[in-house]
Amino acid sequence: MKGMVGVGLRRLSSASMGTSCEALLRELQLIWTEIGESEEDKDGMLLEIERECMDVYRRKVDEASNAKAHLHQTVATKEAELAALMASLGHHNLYSKKDKTTLKEQLASVTPILEDMRVKKEERIKEFADIRSQIEKITAEIMGCANQNNAVSSICPDDQDLSLRKLNEYKAQLRTLQKDKSDRLQKVLEYVNEVHTLCSVLGVDFAKTVDEVHPSLQETDSVQSTNISNSTLDGLSLIITKLKTEKKIRVQKLQGTVESLFELWNLMDSTEEERRRFGKVLCVLGSKDEDIAYSGLLSLDTIKQTEAEVERLTKLKASRMKELVFKRRSELEEICRRAHIEPDTSTAPEKTNAMIDSGLVDSSELLANIEVQIEKAREESMSRKEIMEKINKWLAACEEESWLEDYNQDQNRYNAGRGAHLNLKRAEKARVMVTKIPAMVDNLIGKTFAWEDERNMPFLYDGVRLVSILEEYKLTRHQKEEEKRRHRDQKKLQNLLLAEKEAMYGSKASPRRSNSFNRKPNAYHYNGNGNGFMTPAPRRLSAGSATPELLTPRSYSGRHSGFSKEMRRFSTAPLNFVALPKEDNMSSFASISGSEPESPLG
Repeated sequence: MKGMVGVGLRRLSSASMGTSCEALLRELQLIWTEIGESEEDKDGMLLEIERECMDVYRRKVDEASNAKAHLHQTVATKEAELAALMASLGHHNLYSKKDKTTLKEQLASVTPILEDMRVKKEERIKEFADIRSQIEKITAEIMGCANQNNAVSSICPDDQDLSLRKLNEYKAQLRTLQKDKSDRLQKVLEYVNEVHTLCSVLGVDFAKTVDEVHPSLQETDSVQSTNISNSTLDGLSLIITKLKTEKKIRVQKLQGTVESLFELWNLMDSTEEERRRFGKVLCVLGSKDEDIAYSGLLSLDTIKQTEAEVERLTKLKASRMKELVFKRRSELEEICRRAHIEPDTSTAPEKTNAMIDSGLVDSSELLANIEVQIEKAREESMSRKEIMEKINKWLAACEEESWLEDYNQDQNRYNAGRGAHLNLKRAEKARVMVTKIPAMVDNLIGKTFAWEDERNMPFLYDGVRLVSILEEYKLTRHQKEEEKRRHRDQKKLQNLLLAEKEAMYGSKASPRRSNSFNRKPNAYHYNGNGNGFMTPAPRRLSAGSATPELLTPRSYSGRHSGFSKEMRRFSTAPLNFVALPKEDNMSSFASISGSEPESPLG
């Protein structure tokens, strides 16, 4: 419809123009006629007018043709540029050329699309440039060239791939480099921290140490970033290896020095104040290298101070060695005394004094020998612990038995006095304990035999074989019991004879006379009839009495000064004794004295 209107307008315009031209031509001819122009002149002027019209049309046609060609070239150029941009950006074809459309319509259609693609290209180029800049920067940091010119290389749109696929590839590469950078930075920080710890323990200058690898490792400002290149990592690793090796050497050196220092402390009985000065270095004993992290513990100054202290104590030790030898010997004798074993005579004080003064033996060797003897004495004391506890229980029972005998001889024991009830209770307990003594002795003999079998050596108590003491104690106790039994029989016979005498003569001994007998415990008293009978008064046995005393380890060891060479075992079975014949007359009692034997402890 619009085209038909245009054709109609052009026709009207041509018709109007034709009418105007005819009118002008008629007017021109009238003017020529009035002028009196000839026909030839008129024809010439008409031809000239026609030529001028043709020239105008031809010029307009040429202008129109040129405009068409230019417009066509413009559309083609923009379409080509649009196609190139779409190909570069990886876009699908957003423009389709329709048939039977004018060039101006095509130009109007492609222009906005082209402008949009140009904007997108610029944005894509900037995005590419930013990613490439980061990639190049991180790559330079990894390569150790962070200070180089980070100019971004220009990206030409005609020969560069600006598609999203390519952009994603660059982004993936950037993420990989960023992760590598992060890992390297973390590794550098770990290395730096480890170097700082090692330098602190060794007393080494940290800044000077890491500056040998790279200056950025010890700078605290943010102007220069931490170097993460391979050379930095390798340098830090090498520094750590060197520091660890040095740390191991110093630990071994300090451990040996501290062990010597600790031995000298114990040897010299150093005060707590002296030990406290070097208390921090004691942690190197029994510690692993990686566990030692105390600041300055392995510094050269600390090692020198410790070595100086060892040297000082060593010199002091040389001057006090004789005193130390006698002191350790006293400790040995004290251990042996508590365990009732004989100390080694090879290091007796008189011998050691003579050897030290004569210079025949080194004091250190002599002291070491005493230390060995002390250790052996402690081991033997521990092995004797169970038997010694049983010996102490047995001795305590013997002491209670002795107390009970003294208590039974006390004429005033039942008087209501201060503490009488306590003595009664103790007497009851003592009687129960005394009944257990034979079982204690037999059990102790069995334990001693087992100890001797296990170690293939006799059990000596203050130099005397314990089994011999126990067997003699059993024999003495048995004799004591026999003596008590005979004394009881004697008393019964004496009472019987007195009863017969009273029946024969009809008289009794007066209480006063009886008391006079008790007032003379060690004399024999004859009655007025002169029949020779006497009444023995109760008394304690002396060392020279007919009844042997009970020998405990305490009393026995006082009577024997040398080591017992006896290895014979005595049987723990009851001993067989031949019964002594009884005398028919009272004269047989004259050789027997006392009523109760002495206690086992004498």
